[in-house]
Amino acid sequence: MTAAPEPITELLAASRRGDAAASERIFSSLYAELRRIARHERRRLHHGETLNTTALVHEAYVRLLRDEKLPWESRAHLLGTAAMAMRHLLVDRARARLAAKRGAGETPAELDDELAVEAELASEEMLALDQALDRLAQTSARLARVVELRFFGGLTEIETGEVLGLDERTIHRDWQKARAFLHHQLSR
Repeated sequence: MTAAPEPITELLAASRRGDAAASERIFSSLYAELRRIARHERRRLHHGETLNTTALVHEAYVRLLRDEKLPWESRAHLLGTAAMAMRHLLVDRARARLAAKRGAGETPAELDDELAVEAELASEEMLALDQALDRLAQTSARLARVVELRFFGGLTEIETGEVLGLDERTIHRDWQKARAFLHHQLSR
């Protein structure tokens, strides 16, 4: 008979108290969900992203572990934070890819022309979305956070509400407003 998995909230509390094994158990418990988020992120970037799903999950996890003071309160909160870390990783890679394309002091590598165009377009789309999200955050930090959790984190409206301390109806309205704002920004 196998033991029931520990609730994530208990593992998070143990991790905050300094239990290193608890953070490993958290990662193991959420690994499948983190991979789902990473696959979603990579799929949105078409074929332009060369970082594979496993590498993206592990890179994001390493970033999360570096900031030991993150007050993860729930499974949804942790997944939302992981999604943000993945977003920032992909944005950083897109910036680096575009900088390399423009020279960045190095000799350009020869790539298949079609693959290079796809990578450039994906990088530009990722940066355009990141800039639109920054503009949204200047208008409403809450709406930007809803986008990060729903779009990047793949959280439901209920889970997003748990993370932000808001009810589902408010999240639904915020999600509609944020999507309209981003659509307007990206269609200019």
